[in-house]
Amino acid sequence: MTNTLPTYPDFTILQGDCMERLTEIEDNSVDTIFADPPYFLSNGGISVHSGKQVCVDKGDWDKGGTPEYIYEFNRQWLALCRTKLRDNGTIWISGTHHNIHVVMRCLQELGYKVLNTITWQKTDPPPNLSCRYFNFSTELIIWARKTVKKPHKFNYETMKLLNGGQQMTDVWRIPAVSSWEKQQGKHPTQKPLRLLYRIILAATNEGDTVLDPFSGSGTTGIAANLLGRKYIGIEQDEQFCDLSLRRRQTLEDDKTRQKLFDKMRSTPEETTVLINHMRDTDRENAMKTGFTYMRAGDSKGSLLVKEGFERLGYLCLHTNGDNPELFKLAKKGFQIWTAEALREKGFSAENAPYYAVMRFDPLKSVPYDQPIDLHKRLYTQVARIQPLSDFIGLK
Repeated sequence: MTNTLPTYPDFTILQGDCMERLTEIEDNSVDTIFADPPYFLSNGGISVHSGKQVCVDKGDWDKGGTPEYIYEFNRQWLALCRTKLRDNGTIWISGTHHNIHVVMRCLQELGYKVLNTITWQKTDPPPNLSCRYFNFSTELIIWARKTVKKPHKFNYETMKLLNGGQQMTDVWRIPAVSSWEKQQGKHPTQKPLRLLYRIILAATNEGDTVLDPFSGSGTTGIAANLLGRKYIGIEQDEQFCDLSLRRRQTLEDDKTRQKLFDKMRSTPEETTVLINHMRDTDRENAMKTGFTYMRAGDSKGSLLVKEGFERLGYLCLHTNGDNPELFKLAKKGFQIWTAEALREKGFSAENAPYYAVMRFDPLKSVPYDQPIDLHKRLYTQVARIQPLSDFIGLK
């Protein structure tokens, strides 16, 4: 690795073959493992990247071998990883049909207990150029614990909060890697930071140790350090070791760290909150009737041009930034009312012919632990959408 790059006590990169370097890690010292092993699909195929046809070959390390070789390879590294996990530790392995079924077989043979198979649905998959298959838009992530009987860590309530108060399912809609994740360099199989952030948040606590035996560009380590976890990564390619350290170096800048953290808190599938300004008299009527409204259509400030409206689950009422109160909507969605109908209910609908009406329970306000100073934001009278985690959950 380049000598000019700094090292960090919470971010360790071991350069070399994963089989050899895994033996150097203390047994029973790791809380969770994320592994993105070779998929063995570099066989001269083609795909699309940035609108251009590209070869999918990732490197010699990803070229397919015999079924026997692939089985022995997966069994060997999985056996080594099991010795490094604490008794209540868990492992997450990503893959496609090229390797994931062999991984499942090895996990079961080695005594792991499979907990879930997560389907990562990419919201922006490249097209299938052959037009002879369904479009490949998902990857699978097996989650397993070290032993059958020892309970594992699972931050259930946190995952539920991120999912708008409902149990999070085993289908995760997360975009592939964005351009802002490649500013320090590119890796051919880089995973999105949002994916690793969620995995680590789900299965570890602050101060825990996370291991990645196929570290690549160090995304697992960046997510771990953002969440206050320690990281050990193994990577055989020097250029990717350096890339990982460059990415870690950017976290020393408080503004960069905060930007990344904000992106992680706002996921594309997160339940959102309508922050709705209401005049004093309208707000009184809203508290009596149990519904609020805002303009519908294409005008500025209308509901239909606000990203995230389809995931609305909560309402924050305020008057010119004062006295914000959070409520859960009675049901997702809205009804379209005319201005005349609203005026008959005593509301001052003045600027549009149609309005979106949402119902809520005014007798049951929702406590929130992250109060937002609405006076710091411009245009407090313009309705807007924000993620639920801006109010409750992660700090």
